[in-house]
Amino acid sequence: MRRVLALALFLLAGPALAQLVTFPKDTLTIESASGAKHAFNVELATSSQQISQGLMYRRQMAPDAGMLFIFERPDPAVFWMKNTFIPLDMIFIGVDGRILNIAERTIPQSETPVPASGPTRAVLEVNGGTSARLGIKPGDRVRHSSLP
Repeated sequence: MRRVLALALFLLAGPALAQLVTFPKDTLTIESASGAKHAFNVELATSSQQISQGLMYRRQMAPDAGMLFIFERPDPAVFWMKNTFIPLDMIFIGVDGRILNIAERTIPQSETPVPASGPTRAVLEVNGGTSARLGIKPGDRVRHSSLP
C-alpha cells in the first residue's frame, strides 16, 4: 500500500518537479541606516525561468537565506505569492541599490499583486518578519555585485 501511495504521489508531482530550475548562490549584505550590516546567503534568479519560479513550492528557508531577483533593466516590478507556501518579506531595490519599499509578511499562495514603489533593479525575498526583526527599512543599502 505504501508503494502505491508513493508511486501515486511521484506521478502527481513528477511533471511539476521535472520543470523546476536550479539557482546559483551568492551572498549579499544590507547596510542599515544605523550602521548595522546583515549578511544573507541568496539564490540568484536572473533568467526568465528562474524569475518565474522564484521560491515556489518551498516549505522552509534558513533564517539567513533568501532569493535575489535581478532584472536587466529597471522597470516597475509586481510580484505575487502563487504556489509559495512560506510568508515572505519582499524587499524592492532601486537603481541606486537602496531599498525602495518592503512588503512585509506577504500571504502564502495569494495572487494579489505586490508592487514596487518605483523603478526596480532587484527584489530580495527573505523569510516573513526578517525586515522587522533586523530593523531593515526603505533607504537602507543592499550590497551585491549586481547592484551599484
